[in-house]
Amino acid sequence: MSPILSVRSRASAARPVQRGLSLIELMIALTIGMVVMAALGALLLSITRNNSELAKSNAQIESGRFAIQLLQADLVHAGFWGEVRPATPTAIPDPCLAVASWDAAYKANMLAIPVMGYDSSTVPGGCTVVSGVQANSDVLVVRHANTCVTGAGCEGDTAANPDDGPHIQLSRCGTKSPPEAPYVIDSTTFPLTNRNCTTIADRRKVVSNIYYVSGNTLRRASFVDGSYQTQPLIDGIEAMRFEYGLDTTNDGSPDSYVSCAPCTLAQLPNIVAVKIYVLARNPEVTPGYTDSKSYQLGAATYTVPTADVGFKRHVFSTTVRLVNPSGRREVP
Repeated sequence: MSPILSVRSRASAARPVQRGLSLIELMIALTIGMVVMAALGALLLSITRNNSELAKSNAQIESGRFAIQLLQADLVHAGFWGEVRPATPTAIPDPCLAVASWDAAYKANMLAIPVMGYDSSTVPGGCTVVSGVQANSDVLVVRHANTCVTGAGCEGDTAANPDDGPHIQLSRCGTKSPPEAPYVIDSTTFPLTNRNCTTIADRRKVVSNIYYVSGNTLRRASFVDGSYQTQPLIDGIEAMRFEYGLDTTNDGSPDSYVSCAPCTLAQLPNIVAVKIYVLARNPEVTPGYTDSKSYQLGAATYTVPTADVGFKRHVFSTTVRLVNPSGRREVP
């Protein structure tokens, strides 16, 4: 044998023999891989579910807080009529009465009663703009003058698109004979003047908002160009309740809270604060979750409908002082 072949034979004999995986080794590897993939799948599914629940909870919190802030912002302005000091009301004004039917008595009563409330069973039959009110939920009426003078850049009021509908104008002239009326509420005629008794006084839009829940959505019916129009505001609101702080000692502070819906003619002018309770729920059902609780909205108990037990819920609440009605009663 040649030396070269001998060297090659020895090299081949020294090289380790190569072999593939046995069937048992392959099955073990596949099993380990499947276990790892199953664990990763379960982890991914858990993360996805947690993110979904977190998104639902965030939406619920956002809806509840936004509803509270919206109602609070409007109630703070309730009863703002400028320098007008309302007289004692003689009747409860219909919140949905057509503007064309507003007489002097109605206007005076509207100024004296800036906040009213109903529940789903006591809404006046003539209030067709308020339809489908959620059972076990209240309706809130808030009235005031616009905080912006008409023609000075108010929302929806431009030179090309003037804001029609009822406005309030106050007289500041005290030397005319016969004297001017202290105020007018009208849609077309505004004759009152400023202190110089010559310049026409500013006017402000009369704001009348009706808040209610329908179809798990907070809605508002409000004046737009002299007639009520309804718009959805916030989804995920299941119910809301209100308690009214009554000032019976005429000092501007509530002496007691009542859940009257509707309140009486003797109670309504004495409302100086409102407690708000809003029940918000997740936008979607949580799989495997059952809500069997009852929720306390002030003095009222809300029981979850059987068909909706799969939603998670939370109650939001706050107390709002009615700055204008209470301020007129404060004793220096």
